[in-house]
Amino acid sequence: MSAPRPSRPDFIRDAYGLHTLTSRPGERFPWSRVDELLSAARFYWVVTVRPDGRPHAIPEEGHWLDGVFYFGAAPETRRARNLATNPEVAVHLESAEEAVILEGSAERVTDASVLERLADANVVKYGLRPDPRQQAASTYAVRPRTVFCWRESDYPESATRWRLQQARSR
Repeated sequence: MSAPRPSRPDFIRDAYGLHTLTSRPGERFPWSRVDELLSAARFYWVVTVRPDGRPHAIPEEGHWLDGVFYFGAAPETRRARNLATNPEVAVHLESAEEAVILEGSAERVTDASVLERLADANVVKYGLRPDPRQQAASTYAVRPRTVFCWRESDYPESATRWRLQQARSR
């Protein structure tokens, strides 16, 4: 993963005006905090798009490893069927006190070494180890293109948009 670049989200510029802000983008909500929150979260809201364009949101277990968000979706689930027609995903942490929102495309994970790492991480985080061979049909990776974050206590000063450029495939 290349280093993310901080800027202000357009909604901050449009609604609040940049001239009123005293901090630099990313200064009050650094990437290290984004990484920490994503790693520590137990549940994430995963939003996919139905074939007719309607959104579908569901709380989901997942893992943030090396700048990639991983989650499961068995082939018969609504989210997997949505991803089959449109891979675009938004992922949001549960809290709005420190909001972190990822936007990117989901792709199936087939790399056996990644599936093994996820199974090991699952033991630590959720207390159970899935069979990595069975997870290949239902594990997705989201390499975010954009991450939005802010802290409610110092909004809009902390509002930051992180843009990422990452290599695809796994």
